[in-house]
Amino acid sequence: MSNNKISDVGINIAEKATVIWNVADMLRGPFKPHEYGLVILPMTVVKRFHDCLLPTHDNVLAQYEKVKHLAVIDGFLTRASGYQFYNTSKFTFETLLADPDNIETNFRDYLAGFSANAQDVLSKFDFDNVIKRMVESNTLYLIIKEFNSEKGYLGADKISAVDCGYIFEDLVRRFSESFGEEAGAHFTSRDIIYLMTDLLLADANLDAGGMTVYDMTMGTSQMLSCMEERIHDLNSDIEVTCFGQEFNPSTYAIAKADMMIRGGDPNNMRFGDTLSDDQFEGFTFDYCISNPPFGIDWKREQKKVEEEAARGEQGRFAPGLPKISDGQQLFVLNGLSKLAPNGKMAIIQNGSPLFSGDAGSGSSEIRRYILENDWLDCIVQLSTDMFMNTGISTYIWICSKNNRHIGKEKYSL
Repeated sequence: MSNNKISDVGINIAEKATVIWNVADMLRGPFKPHEYGLVILPMTVVKRFHDCLLPTHDNVLAQYEKVKHLAVIDGFLTRASGYQFYNTSKFTFETLLADPDNIETNFRDYLAGFSANAQDVLSKFDFDNVIKRMVESNTLYLIIKEFNSEKGYLGADKISAVDCGYIFEDLVRRFSESFGEEAGAHFTSRDIIYLMTDLLLADANLDAGGMTVYDMTMGTSQMLSCMEERIHDLNSDIEVTCFGQEFNPSTYAIAKADMMIRGGDPNNMRFGDTLSDDQFEGFTFDYCISNPPFGIDWKREQKKVEEEAARGEQGRFAPGLPKISDGQQLFVLNGLSKLAPNGKMAIIQNGSPLFSGDAGSGSSEIRRYILENDWLDCIVQLSTDMFMNTGISTYIWICSKNNRHIGKEKYSL
């Protein structure tokens, strides 16, 4: 993909995200600015679901009438919808708006019609309480009307999975900024992601029948989407299976929704803290691509991490533990433990994994472990303005499990 195309798509994404975010004009007063995302993010997911399902809505209703008496109906209804999810409610956004006096009851009926995997997505937003607040403030009808406008359309025929993912990323960034959070903790520009994918795939076996990709801190899963896109740019016949884990409920919900729409297995998107609640124990992957948080302590995960380290080579953290105030190297070790024998990882880091800790410290021993196994291919320094709200130096580490071992020379680290 050319830089011009990336730039053009980026502009369209920003415009669409701005249109959606402008719904906040109706929330002023009943909702504080830092609460706008509580409404806008789940409503955007619901509208994305709605617009994708709308073309097959009548087919699903007809099939539901035929099979609703059966014990297991999911397979029939997903085939009818054309997606990994469905909705059996008679309502659409159009018919909801036709009955303003019963907007809450009918909207709840519409949400209840979603399949269980879609229900799981919505549950992560605590959407029930948000609906109550919209009803109390007389904004529910207005919000649905605005999302049902032509400019609020989010169907898959007009907006690809990758582009919709970036719309979500932009909305999350705006929500984070309004909430006073560091937007850089939730947003990685697509220029950086495409650089990572190209570094990972530079020597890829493009005759492979299938590839697996894992993101241990997947956010809204855009690294996974871009990696899948890049692989298919090179060989459209390769089957790509994506796996990811995320600890933030809202971004996890968006990632799972995105996977459902893309047609992948939503069960591969898993919720939990990667350091203390590994959802992929025993799994290995061809590629790992990730941007873990910078400089975040691991006090909350300390007990579980130390238990894992005590398992030695059977665990993920045998080489050593970094200082409690910075868990970045724990993510590096987790990623290495997940690589298949010929696997390759691209992971973003700040400067601390390069320099922190004296010789003999946990941080130093982790670096020794990587170097003595000859797993570090290269480190690419990024410009200091590549991440929002931070001017720190950042780096992409490329690690490969398929390098020739260089022995056990001792390094002074």
